[in-house]
Amino acid sequence: MIEGAKRLQTVEEYYFSKKLREVNLLIASGNPIINLGIGSPDLQPPQKVISALTASLNAPNTHKYQSYQGLPELREAMTNFYKEHFQVSMSPKTEVLPLMGSKEGIMHISMAYLNPGDAVLVPNPGYPTYGAVAKLLHARPIYYDLKEEGNWLPDIMTLEKSDLSKVKLMWISYPHMPTGARADYKELGELVAFAKRNDILLVNDNPYSFILNDAPKSILKVNGAKDDCLELNSLSKTFNMAGWRVGMVLGHSKHIDNILKVKSNMDSGMFYGIQKGAIEALRCSDLWYLSLNSVYDQRRKLIWKLATALNCTFDEEASGLFVWAKLPDYFKSEEFIEVILKNYHIFIAPGHIFGSNGEGYVRFSLCASTEDIEEAIARIK
Repeated sequence: MIEGAKRLQTVEEYYFSKKLREVNLLIASGNPIINLGIGSPDLQPPQKVISALTASLNAPNTHKYQSYQGLPELREAMTNFYKEHFQVSMSPKTEVLPLMGSKEGIMHISMAYLNPGDAVLVPNPGYPTYGAVAKLLHARPIYYDLKEEGNWLPDIMTLEKSDLSKVKLMWISYPHMPTGARADYKELGELVAFAKRNDILLVNDNPYSFILNDAPKSILKVNGAKDDCLELNSLSKTFNMAGWRVGMVLGHSKHIDNILKVKSNMDSGMFYGIQKGAIEALRCSDLWYLSLNSVYDQRRKLIWKLATALNCTFDEEASGLFVWAKLPDYFKSEEFIEVILKNYHIFIAPGHIFGSNGEGYVRFSLCASTEDIEEAIARIK
C-alpha cells in the first residue's frame, strides 16, 4: 500500500477524536455517560441568527460560490463588534478576514509564516493544535511554561534568556484555555514588547472573552500591537455556534493579505446563509451576554460542587467555558479520569493532554445541563 507522508509521523490523532469514539461506544452499549469533557455549547444560538439563516435560503446568490474574503457586511459587522466590545478600530476592507472557524486560522497563519526549520513558541499547557500544526509544517514547537504559581502567564525573563534565533511565531490565548486565567493590559503589553524586540509574530487566540468574564480584552488594543500581532476570534462559544464554523482573524493588512493567499487556495468561501446568521449574532445586545452568562454561572457553581466532591481544588476567579481543577497529589490525570469514567460513567478531560504542565489537573466543561451536572454530583456522593 502507498505509505502516508512522513509528516504524519510527527503527530497523533487529536485526543478528543479518539476518546469520543470510546465514549460513544460506551453510550451505545447502554452506559449512561455524562460528558463533561468537551467544550461544545449545548445551548441554542440567538433566535434572530437562525431566522437570518432560514430567510437567506431563497436569496438569488445563496447557493453560489462566495467571496474568499466574506460578505462586506460580515466584515463590517466583525470590525463593529471589535469597536463596540474591545474599543479597537479596524478596517473592514483590509484588516479582518472571516474564517471557517478559528482552528482553520491556526493552520492558515502557520502556513503563511512558517518555513521548515522555523521555531514556534507554544504554551504548556495550551491548545494542542498549535504544536501539531507546527509539526505538520516541519517547524519546531518550543513549549514555554505556564504554571499555577505564575498565574498561568509566560515568564518573559526566562524566554528572553532562551535561544530565540529561529522563532518566527508565538501563540498565546487569553482568557487562557484550559485554565481560564486572564491577562491584563499591562501583561499583554509586556508580551507585545517582547515580540517586537525579538521580531516574532504574536498571535492571541481569543474565543473565550465573553464567557464568565466581565472585562473582555483584545491584544490589538495595546499600543503598537497591530503591526506585529494578530488576533483570532470565534462565534463558537460566544453565540453557541460551534457547528457553524465562523471565526475571524484581525491585524495589519500585510498579515491579512498573506493569510488570504493561503486561504483562497484552500476553500471557496463561506456559505451565504451562515454569513447572514453571523452578521446577526455580532449585532446582539448586551442582554444576550447577560443571559448566556447567567446560565453558565449556575452551571459553574454546580461544577465547583462536583470538583469539591472529587477532592479537587480550583480558582473561582478564572473565566471561560471550563473549570480547571487540581487533583489530589497522589493521582495522575489519565488514571483519575479513567476511574471516574469506569465507576461513575462521567467523562472529564485529563490535564496532561494540554501539555506536561497540565499533569495533575483535570478540565470540566460547562457544556452540560444543570440536570446532568446534578446527576454527576449525585453519582459521586
